[in-house]
Amino acid sequence: MIFQTVVLADQMSPVSITFAGQSFFLYNLYTHIATSPNRLRQFTCGESLLTIFNCGLKNKYEDLWSHHNYIIYVVEGRKIWHTSHGSYDLREGSCVFVRKGACIVEQFFDTEFCFLLFFVPDEFICEVLKRKSTPIHQSGKEYDAVIAIDKNAAVQAFFQSMMAYFNASGEPDQSLLELKFRELILTMADNPMNGEILSYFCSLLKGPQNVSLQRVMEDNFCFNLKLEEFARLSSRSLSAFKRDFLRLYHTSPGKWLMEKRLNHALHLLSNMGKTVSEAAFESGFESASHFSRAFRQRFGTSPASVKLQTTT
Repeated sequence: MIFQTVVLADQMSPVSITFAGQSFFLYNLYTHIATSPNRLRQFTCGESLLTIFNCGLKNKYEDLWSHHNYIIYVVEGRKIWHTSHGSYDLREGSCVFVRKGACIVEQFFDTEFCFLLFFVPDEFICEVLKRKSTPIHQSGKEYDAVIAIDKNAAVQAFFQSMMAYFNASGEPDQSLLELKFRELILTMADNPMNGEILSYFCSLLKGPQNVSLQRVMEDNFCFNLKLEEFARLSSRSLSAFKRDFLRLYHTSPGKWLMEKRLNHALHLLSNMGKTVSEAAFESGFESASHFSRAFRQRFGTSPASVKLQTTT
């Protein structure tokens, strides 16, 4: 992991916190865009949303999460998506599928970042694929948080056709929009070069719920999401999330998260050369003082002592 972040609750607008002398703005990307129809041109089809986004943000890093998957097609500029699986450098022409979850976005200011952003819920993907005339098959590939989409002629034609709608003064009929949303999912599913995406699609159609819950937790434990947001990412109510979590892990979510975060912080201090503040921040703790108290209680020593041992 190159960079992690603290993520707060679902927000209609960014909320600023300060950690280690730096300010960070935390928000749910889907909610932020969906509640800004007058600022961002967007087309919707149920919970699916497509917008053209010309980013004028002024901060070097932006913390965000989304309870829906999203597809990015970069028209201009550059950003880096930092996730628990690694970092993904997106530039002009990049086309990727980002699985729902949390990340931190690193920004560059030498040019504006303009991109088409297409949110697509798991439920919509499953509904489209279940009606597909030919079934999709598991590719056997593992899939990351950010998955490259093969830019074949059909994919490029899709985004070019959507740009025409954005450039028009009117809005397409809802029936046409629904067809366009379905077109993109089916286009990706019909391309055998999209092995990782096909694996993810198959996991949605065939995978047991506990696999989905486990992946959500393993991918996002070091982000400071609330339990309600973990539940939302795993497509559950809070009560169902707690019940299924107990059945899977035989402990409470709070205890499991604390243990995972502390062990991750110990690894960062002992093996990755991180400072105490960096280890706390990159493990999902709200403050260095909270981290130090929890660390001492768990390991019987301070994180500063562990850091000192690794440098002597």
